[in-house]
Amino acid sequence: MKKKVLIIDDSLPIRFLLEAIFSKNYHVVSAQDGLVAMSWLAKGHTPDLIITDLQMPNIDGHELVQFLAASNLYRDIPVVVLSACNDADTIAAVNQHHNVQAFFSKPFDPVLLSTSVADILNGHLVAAS
Repeated sequence: MKKKVLIIDDSLPIRFLLEAIFSKNYHVVSAQDGLVAMSWLAKGHTPDLIITDLQMPNIDGHELVQFLAASNLYRDIPVVVLSACNDADTIAAVNQHHNVQAFFSKPFDPVLLSTSVADILNGHLVAAS
């Protein structure tokens, strides 16, 4: 059975790109913001990995990562952050959550992202980019 990856980004082209990258090897579910993602999670779905943007309407990536880290149900789901907001303070704030396994700045290298996701899902630690 394919592992499940939840992609959260308010940019439709980014979601399409990520779905194209990951759908061959994983079951991909996408959401346009944290609120839609949390609603999907609340219905009993549990992904093996979450890829999220930070800047989104409704519930943004910061709030989502904090929610996941504080949740007994979701805190061990690895998270990969993709963001155009890549200043040192943002990266440090996001990386303080134990569930954030990697940080990629937009624009990102799809090959490196794909390799990192595979490494994380196979239990290997990945250094944040």
